[in-house]
Amino acid sequence: MKQSTLDRRKALWTFDQQYSEKYGVICGVDEAGRGPLAGDVYAAAVILPEDCNIEGLDDSKKLSGKRREILFKKIQEKAVCYCIASASVAEIEKYNILRASLLAMKRAVEGLQMTPDYALIDGNQLPALEIPMACIVKGDALSASIAAASVLAKVARDQYMTQQAKLYPGYLFEKHKGYGTKEHRNLLLQNGACPIHRKSFLKKILP
Repeated sequence: MKQSTLDRRKALWTFDQQYSEKYGVICGVDEAGRGPLAGDVYAAAVILPEDCNIEGLDDSKKLSGKRREILFKKIQEKAVCYCIASASVAEIEKYNILRASLLAMKRAVEGLQMTPDYALIDGNQLPALEIPMACIVKGDALSASIAAASVLAKVARDQYMTQQAKLYPGYLFEKHKGYGTKEHRNLLLQNGACPIHRKSFLKKILP
């Protein structure tokens, strides 16, 4: 293994250790799917054991789809506990995407089989939790537990969008996962919106 990879992994765990030594059991929390034009927004919360060693763990955005799939299974196997949750398209439309994302995060933390002492939340906004927590901007690149949550949320959402592609085959959701690619926008103009499109996101695309 390259030394830089070892250093990277050590930095992620050292970041978490600083919080666990001060607060006790910590969980990492991240979301996936704020930007797409379609589909639910997902979030995950993860508690990792102190001696956990997950090779290749990193910010999900830096990993290939194949690598994320491998880590998805490893994280689930090695985590003390984890929870993957979501907020629906209807909730996104009702509350807005930020509030829906925070709602998904809240559901993920509250769905854990044990209550952590402290939560590390990726980003600059906090969900409404009953436990102490902190915002960690770009936390998926700093914290092992947030990085693990980012992988779980991303892969779970991608799997969900692949399932939706079978229900709505005219949009190629299995390829772009609902993001506003040129291909997706062209299919929207051709076919109109389907039930899982976020109508408030389409105002500049559809007449």
